Amino acid sequence: MTTTTISVEGMTCGGCANSVRAELSHIPGVHDVDIDLSHGTVTIASDAPIVAADLRSAIEEAGYQLAS
Repeated sequence: MTTTTISVEGMTCGGCANSVRAELSHIPGVHDVDIDLSHGTVTIASDAPIVAADLRSAIEEAGYQLAS
């Protein structure tokens, strides 16, 4: 199992977290998505490393951006 933690801008509530979680869960191999709203981070557990472009695309599809 591989974990990846990313920072996401603009997540402030449970609805935000649910939108991000739903989009990331569509990426093949993702088993769990843990969101920490207070720190603006998302930790993804997957079978293998996830392609950065797939992460960015899923976050943008949910209406957010990766933090710089």
